Amino acid sequence: MELSQLTAISPVDGRYASKTGELRSIFSEYGLLKYRVEVEVRWLQKLSKLDGITEVPDFSPQSHKLLDSIVAEFSVDDARRIKEIERTTNHDVKAVEYFLKEKVADNSELNAISEFIHFACTSEDINNLSHALMCTEARDTVILPYCDKLIDALKDLAREYRSIPMMARTHGQPASPTTMGKEMANVAVRLQRQRDQIAAVTLLGKINGAVGNYNAHLSAYPELDWHTISEDFVTSLGITWNAFTTQIEPHDYIAELFDAIARFNTILLDFDRDVWGYIALGHFKQKTVAGEIGSSTMPHKVNPIDFENSEGNLGIANAIFDHLAAKLPVSRWQRDLTDSTVLRNLGVGVGYAVIAYQAT
Repeated sequence: MELSQLTAISPVDGRYASKTGELRSIFSEYGLLKYRVEVEVRWLQKLSKLDGITEVPDFSPQSHKLLDSIVAEFSVDDARRIKEIERTTNHDVKAVEYFLKEKVADNSELNAISEFIHFACTSEDINNLSHALMCTEARDTVILPYCDKLIDALKDLAREYRSIPMMARTHGQPASPTTMGKEMANVAVRLQRQRDQIAAVTLLGKINGAVGNYNAHLSAYPELDWHTISEDFVTSLGITWNAFTTQIEPHDYIAELFDAIARFNTILLDFDRDVWGYIALGHFKQKTVAGEIGSSTMPHKVNPIDFENSEGNLGIANAIFDHLAAKLPVSRWQRDLTDSTVLRNLGVGVGYAVIAYQAT
């Protein structure tokens, strides 16, 4: 059966595909391969700038232009070619290396040093930086803008309804008066605090080889300052350098990021339930839309389906975020591979969250 929105197993790519399209270039297999290619190319360009590696002379402008174009013009067809190579190598990162060797084969300058593609790197050097780039783009271009949109909408409602009185309820019973605007402001302030914590999470990366000790680097070029080279390279990608790691970057920052997003989601879920209750009490009336049917058998009803949809998807998102945050910082000794399959689900939690944000 051909894959489509109708045949997709996950509703993220099926029923809700129109709501999650902006995440595909970030979290899909194509997205991961795109970031891997970028890291590999930038590392090769970094090596060409090091005086101590005479085998890789500073590239000509034409060669740099070719390498830059490989990154900038990376296509779905390029990703398909990498997957074809992987069917032979049975190794996803090695397939990226072979793909790049193919891409530079017609450039004599780059072809001559093509064995330095992936020099001294373990797969995790490429992967951890790719995941950091992935998280950076998702946070800055998708998650935070949705957070801001929701917070701004609540602030607008707080101002609009600041003088509208309503009966507060504690323990489900009538209590003292409040205003609808004040209740909206309460939520906006809570969400703003978590939004700021999401933005403040430091995204980390490393490029220090197998077991994190620069063994291959120092064996080949012991006179070079690999700590400084590593730091310069990681920060050039817009990522904060993690100086002390095992073979893997320990993923603590991913746990911090998803914990912060989960707290934002929990507050939003609380808001969904409160608005659901206010609708039930008659404080809010939902707008009817021509042609829409609220109930298959009770045509007079307009159900609060958007808030219910948001609540449900926020719960799924947080369940995924909770597992990622609990699992990813744990790895046996200098590494095991249990993080690899889990990391492929970074976009799933974000996808459910984005669906919820659009429904609220």
